[in-house]
Amino acid sequence: MTTCGEFLVKQLEAWGVDTVFGIPGVHTVELYRGLPQSGMRHITPRHEQGAGFMADGYARVSGKPGVCFIITGPGMTNILTAMAQAYADSIPMLVISSVNERARLGSGNGYLHELPDQRGMTAGVTAFSHTVLSVEQLPDVLARAFAVFDSERPRPVHIELPLDIITANADQMRVQPRARLSRPAPCADSIRDAAHKLANAKLPLLLIGGGCLEASDEVIALATALDAPTALTINAKGLLPADHPLLLGSNQSLVPVRELAAAADVILAIGTELGETDYDVVFNGGFALNGELIRIDIDPQQLVRNHAPTLAIHSDARLAMVALLAALPAGKSGANSPGVQRAAGVRAQLAEDFSGWGHYRELFATLLGAYPQARFVGDSTQTVYSGNHLVDLDEPRRWFNSSTGYGTLGYALPAAIGAKLAEPQTPVICLMGDGGLQFSLPELASAVEAKVGIVLLLWNNYGYGEIKGYMQRRDITPIGVDIYTPDFIAIARGFGCVAERATDMQHLAQLLEGAPSDRPLLIEVVQAPPFAP
Repeated sequence: MTTCGEFLVKQLEAWGVDTVFGIPGVHTVELYRGLPQSGMRHITPRHEQGAGFMADGYARVSGKPGVCFIITGPGMTNILTAMAQAYADSIPMLVISSVNERARLGSGNGYLHELPDQRGMTAGVTAFSHTVLSVEQLPDVLARAFAVFDSERPRPVHIELPLDIITANADQMRVQPRARLSRPAPCADSIRDAAHKLANAKLPLLLIGGGCLEASDEVIALATALDAPTALTINAKGLLPADHPLLLGSNQSLVPVRELAAAADVILAIGTELGETDYDVVFNGGFALNGELIRIDIDPQQLVRNHAPTLAIHSDARLAMVALLAALPAGKSGANSPGVQRAAGVRAQLAEDFSGWGHYRELFATLLGAYPQARFVGDSTQTVYSGNHLVDLDEPRRWFNSSTGYGTLGYALPAAIGAKLAEPQTPVICLMGDGGLQFSLPELASAVEAKVGIVLLLWNNYGYGEIKGYMQRRDITPIGVDIYTPDFIAIARGFGCVAERATDMQHLAQLLEGAPSDRPLLIEVVQAPPFAP
């Protein structure tokens, strides 16, 4: 007999799933029955939150949904934070969980792992959640999940299978082909109106978000056609190359970029929420758009959030850009064009503002000197906050972190593992602080077990330094921030990692050169001379 759990594995593999993240439990072992006979790889984290973060990092790099097998009850409550981060950053994630037998659902009798309503609990962090009540429902529900991933704003989907459904007879089921759904295309009249406004703009501005990740060529062409200085959100880094003359970086919260934005007469915002963690990390409400705002987004509700548009276009980002490029005059950007000069002026002001950040510049220069093609996966920590402003890269999907959107701690290590598994040939540098690492420290064992060769750069300021400074600036006596800091070198070595403390930049470069390929290298950097601000 083929069980529903075995059929699920076959169906997922047929639709391109090659990796599953999960921790087997008594309520999910029947999902695992078919895995050994499949070509799918299983990765075991040390906590379900780690499974979610691994799936997140895998999805951001591969562009495919990260898939998790999770037990009912504590497994679901553990993974919710990871689902919330993925939801906030529009990451495709498929969480498949067990749930108690159909006859026991919602009984309140205290069965193992029982929750009153798992679906209700996940409602705020999923595109949808569904309980499969018959084997025959499964293909349709999976098709709905992949429709979310393929044709609308991608977000987590939760599918729960009662224990008696997982083991039910599925001999009658046949693997279905994956439907290929088109994405929404723009209205021709709206594109014509947008092209007219943009062609006649004197001071255009282009704001590009993570919704444009699959349209790098179009972003470059559009910036050139408009001669528009271009700001990228953190998740959009790399969509304009680091040396592009129209690039403003990801500095929308800083005064020079804000002044340029306020003066722009036509602003084109594509695939961006225009949200706080990209446009107002100083939390003062100072990002103003006074000109005509044209917004393009695959999510119709997002078109009217945060900043009201003059013209809103519901469309896939790439399809809209292709249409706009066809409607616009030939490119007008050049070496001394007005847009290039405006962007250069802003960059010069930013360089002056960053003059005291030389230690961070040297740090990232050292990292990129050792690994020019490195991918950076970050937590909420000081190296990430500085890099968000300072680092520009030549390709997308090489810089992402949890300082955006939901803003959780403990993200970077498991997400870096997922990123490395998705694209093993690309070096991965994980940026974490000593506080954040203690959220997910056991995932070092997962990385060693999976033979994942990542570099973990641990920025150690012996506590929650960023929060301590924030408290002091608000005249609050620091409490709860000077936490006990363990011996990370000893712990990492105990997990089977290579671990050293860098004494200076030259030593850091030497350590990077000797990084192993089959296990993590933890490099501890103490925030003191020569690394201190």
